[in-house]
Amino acid sequence: MTKLLTLGAALLLGGCSLMPVYEQPAGAVDARWPASAAALPLAASAAPVADIPWRQFFSDATLREVIALALENNRDLRVSVLNIERARAQYGIRDAALLPTITAGASQTTSRNPAELSLPGSAQTTRQSSVSLGAAAYELDFFGRVRSLSEAALQLYLGTEEARRAVQITLVADVASTWLTLAADQERLQLARDTLASQQISYGLSERRFEAGAASGLDLADAQTSVEAARFDIALTTSQVALDQNALALLVGSNVPVALLPAGSLASVAALTVLPVGLPSALLQRRPDVLEAERSLRAANANIGAARAAFFPSISLTASAGTASSSLSGLFNGGSAAWSFMPKITLPIFDGGVNRANLTIAKVDRDIALASYDKAIQVAFREVADALAQRATLDARLSAQQALVGASANSYRLHDARYRSGAESYLSALVSQRALVAAQQNLISVRLSDATNLVTLYKVMGGGWLASDS
Repeated sequence: MTKLLTLGAALLLGGCSLMPVYEQPAGAVDARWPASAAALPLAASAAPVADIPWRQFFSDATLREVIALALENNRDLRVSVLNIERARAQYGIRDAALLPTITAGASQTTSRNPAELSLPGSAQTTRQSSVSLGAAAYELDFFGRVRSLSEAALQLYLGTEEARRAVQITLVADVASTWLTLAADQERLQLARDTLASQQISYGLSERRFEAGAASGLDLADAQTSVEAARFDIALTTSQVALDQNALALLVGSNVPVALLPAGSLASVAALTVLPVGLPSALLQRRPDVLEAERSLRAANANIGAARAAFFPSISLTASAGTASSSLSGLFNGGSAAWSFMPKITLPIFDGGVNRANLTIAKVDRDIALASYDKAIQVAFREVADALAQRATLDARLSAQQALVGASANSYRLHDARYRSGAESYLSALVSQRALVAAQQNLISVRLSDATNLVTLYKVMGGGWLASDS
């Protein structure tokens, strides 16, 4: 009991806080990336990805304009900004509690007592007027309860800032990925159109050879099926291009001008900055979503201080000063001064365990926030590790697919020449051409994977959120 009184006296004199000292948790992941990224070049001296502005990362000027348009119009980002304003206002309310609320008031009271209730035996009418300036129920924050709540509100407000940055990074990456996907599908559509044109030429040749008796009906039927298959591919890819444009419009928040749509092949528009992937995993703690989780942890830590303060006395002051008179004309006469001073101290003695339960809840909330923080880091590590695992083999896949396209093109050229010379049926040329088209489509897919993988790495490593123009 003596120790408790001593602690209470020290806090009363010093105005201390009962918040636990915050210590940043150790990262719940390995310090190094998985072995799947071992083949990637190290960049220990390079700048972190978070320091690379998105305008620098995306080299295509048209794509940069689309991203800027999305940052201006996207509704999800707008909601995040409004959440920041709301949290800022809530913090302002909590922070204002540290200062007394001064109010001014004026009142007049008129009352009449009947004759039966008045001493003179006749009805009495009384009037009282007053003007005052005062503070009501201002809490002296000796034990840091109000400051703890203010700190918690501040951390939640800063957390919404991090949430907005996380939404912004995701938006930038999603817009870029969708735009690149549109470029890939437009290239697939052009490939389908070129294939149809080639198949129609082959069908016309087969038709003439059939009429001349130099080709069988089977060759003519095979040529016709290839034409119809190419028409189907055009219809399917046209639909996919429209879906890509719709998805891009949703992300941007408005219709995207035709001039801002991809022009040319995917390889010509997918110009991205090479990222330093050899940086330590500790840099994941700079990701906005991880920082948001840490802000929540700090807020929960501050709430423990408020819960602890509930065990100590609460001291509040109500005071006012002004003038009072039985008439309005006498309010400011000499001798009309009036004041009141009412200190109030509340000492919790028995509350049925409410304060202890609230402290337990605050500690459990802190533990939950800690687990959420660890999970945020683990998810970030997993996302980067997955992206690095794909990055490690993309160059080899791209090289192999380019070689396959070259070999398939050579094979088709030979089979088509033999068919035209009558040395073999159209079926062999058809099979070879379909293999070439499949290889070309797969090459577009691999190039898209290469570009979107860089975009994903940029996002999961916290790219660009520190840049002032992002």
